[in-house]
Amino acid sequence: MFNTVYDVIVVGGGHAGSEAAAASANLGAHTLLITMNLQNIAQMSCNPAMGGIAKGQIVREIDALGGYSGIVTDKTAIQFKMLNKSKGPAMWSPRAQSDRMRFAECWRTMLEQTNNLDFYQDNVVGLLFNEDVIVGVKTALGIEIKSKKVIITAGTFLNGLIHIGDKTFGGGRAGESASIGITEDLIKVGFEAGRMKTGTPPRVDARSLDFSKMIEQPGDQNPEKFSYLPITKSLKKQRSCYMSYTSLEVHDLLRTGFDRSPMFNGRIQSIGPRYCPSIEDKIDRFATKDRHQIFVEPEGWETVEIYVNGFSTSLPEDVQDKALRKVAGFENVKFLRYGYAIEYDYFPPTQLTHTLETKLIKNLYFAGQINGTTGYEEAAAQGLMAGINAALNIKNKAPFILKRNEAYIGVLIDDLITKGTEEPYRMFTSRAEYRTLLRQDNADLRLTPLSFKIGLASKERLDRVNEKQTKTDLFVKFLVQTSVKPNEINPILEANNTAKISQSMKLFKIAARPQLNFNNLRELEKVERFIIENLIDNEVVEQTEIHVKYAGYIEKEKNQADKLNRLENVSIPSKFDYTKVVSLSIEARQKLTKIQPITISQASRISGVSPSDISVLLVYMGR
Repeated sequence: MFNTVYDVIVVGGGHAGSEAAAASANLGAHTLLITMNLQNIAQMSCNPAMGGIAKGQIVREIDALGGYSGIVTDKTAIQFKMLNKSKGPAMWSPRAQSDRMRFAECWRTMLEQTNNLDFYQDNVVGLLFNEDVIVGVKTALGIEIKSKKVIITAGTFLNGLIHIGDKTFGGGRAGESASIGITEDLIKVGFEAGRMKTGTPPRVDARSLDFSKMIEQPGDQNPEKFSYLPITKSLKKQRSCYMSYTSLEVHDLLRTGFDRSPMFNGRIQSIGPRYCPSIEDKIDRFATKDRHQIFVEPEGWETVEIYVNGFSTSLPEDVQDKALRKVAGFENVKFLRYGYAIEYDYFPPTQLTHTLETKLIKNLYFAGQINGTTGYEEAAAQGLMAGINAALNIKNKAPFILKRNEAYIGVLIDDLITKGTEEPYRMFTSRAEYRTLLRQDNADLRLTPLSFKIGLASKERLDRVNEKQTKTDLFVKFLVQTSVKPNEINPILEANNTAKISQSMKLFKIAARPQLNFNNLRELEKVERFIIENLIDNEVVEQTEIHVKYAGYIEKEKNQADKLNRLENVSIPSKFDYTKVVSLSIEARQKLTKIQPITISQASRISGVSPSDISVLLVYMGR
C-alpha cells in the first residue's frame, strides 16, 4: 500500500503538525500527514482564540515566514483586539476570537490545496530505526511507512490521561483516545521523558446565561488583522465577549471538592502551566483574593457553545455545577461538557538542536507540546520551523535558525533547547531581551526576506515588504527634510498640551513628541497631501510613527544585539569534552556536557553557567 518512501512524515494533525506539513510540502518535500482523525485537523482543543501577549507576535511571525496560521485566523475570526495599546509598541499584541468549527475547516481546506502533501488517518504506535537514524513509522494497522524524516507533533496524546474529580480515563482530548507506543520506543533508544499537565474549562449553553449581569467586552472599533497578505480582510462585524467574576461563595463551594480533586489528593503529580492555572489552583495559591475574572467567550458565529475562560478545572462535575451557578449570569447554566485536566508525556527539549532535530536520533524532529510548551501559537511556530528544517536538510541546504534578536520564535526555541523547562512553557514579551526590535508590526520586515531566500515566502510577500520599507523610508525622509512654521503647528501643539514653537522646526522633531500622534500631524495640509500623493497606507503610517518616536530605543537594542551576536560567531566543536577545562565550575561542566551548545553565546544562556565560566571558555578557545 505505502510503497513510497516519503521525504517527511508528520505525526499528529494539531497546530504544530499542520504548520509542519504545510512548510515541508511548500518547500517541495513529499510529505505525509498522519493523524488519528482527519476531521480534527488543527482542532482548537482549548480556548477558541489565537494571539495575545507575545503570542500575537508569534502568529504575525508565522505569517511573515509563509505559514498558514495568520491567514486561517483572519478568515475565521469573530472578534479582533489589539492588546496593550496604552503601552509602547513593543507591547502591542494582536488577539482574535475564532469560530472553532470554521477554523479547523479552513485549515483542512488550505492543507488539501497544498501540493506535495498526502493524508492518512491512523494511529502511529511505533517508530522505525536503523541504529541512530529514524527511517519511518508503524501504525495501529501494522503498516510500516518509510520516510527520510519524521516530525512528531503529538500534542497531549502521548499516554494521555484525563481527570475529572475522582474519575480517570485514557485520552488525548475529550472523546479521543490516547497515543500509546511512541513514548515507549523513544525511551528504549535512550530519550529522557517526563509528565506534564494542562486543563480546560467547561463549555456551556449561551441560551442559559444572563448576559445582562455581565460586562460586555467588544472588539476594537477599527479592527486590524493578522496576515500581511491582502487575501484576508479586517472584520466588518464582530461578536462580543463578556466578563464576570467569581466570589468568596464560589471559592467556598469549590473548596468542598478539594478532597476529590486529583490536583490535591495526589493523583496528579505532574506540573501544570504556571500562567494559566486552574480555578482551584488560583483560589489555593491566591487565598487572599476574593474574586477572579471569568471571560465568557463564544465559540463561533452561530453556535450556542460558550467557553468559560478562567474556570479551567478538574474538580468533580457536581462541584463544577454548584460553583459556576453562583457566578453572576450563570445562575441557570446548562453544561455542554465539564472541565477536565489531562496528563501527558513530554520530552525535555534540551535533547534537541536549534533545528528541532533530536541529538540522539538523526532525522527525527519534535514540535509542540512534546517539547514541554503550551499554546497553539508556540506549537505552530515549532511545527513551522521543524517542517522548514526537515525539508531543507533533505535538499542538503543550510539549516534555518532564527536568532533571539530576529524573532520571538528564535527566543522560544533557544529558551527550550538551552534552558529546558520543568513546567509548560508559555511565551511572554518579558522573555525577549530585544522586544523593541521584535514588534508585531514589523514581523514581515524582519522575516519575509529570510523566508524568501529559502523558498518559502512568496514573491508577492517580498514585493509587499519592499514596498512597505520603501514608503516608510520615504515618509521618514519627508519628515526629516520638511519644516513647519509656528503659525501652522502651534494650534495643534496647544490643543495637545505640548510646548509651542517660536521658529520653524523640522517635522521629524515635532513628530517625536510623545503628546502627539500622527493623526494630529495629518491636520497639517502638507502632511496629508504627501500621504495621499504617495499612496501611504495606515500600515506605513504606523511604521513611520514607531520609527520616529522610538528611534533611540531601537538603535540601542540593535547595538546590544550586535555585541552579543559576535559571541554567536564563536563556535564550540561538536561533542566537546568540557572535563578538560578544569577552571570551569562543576555545575557548568555538567550543564555544558548535557546540552552541548554550539556557540559561546548559547552557552552563556544556560542556567548554571556563569559569566566567569564563559570567560574561561573564551580563553580556552583562543578568543
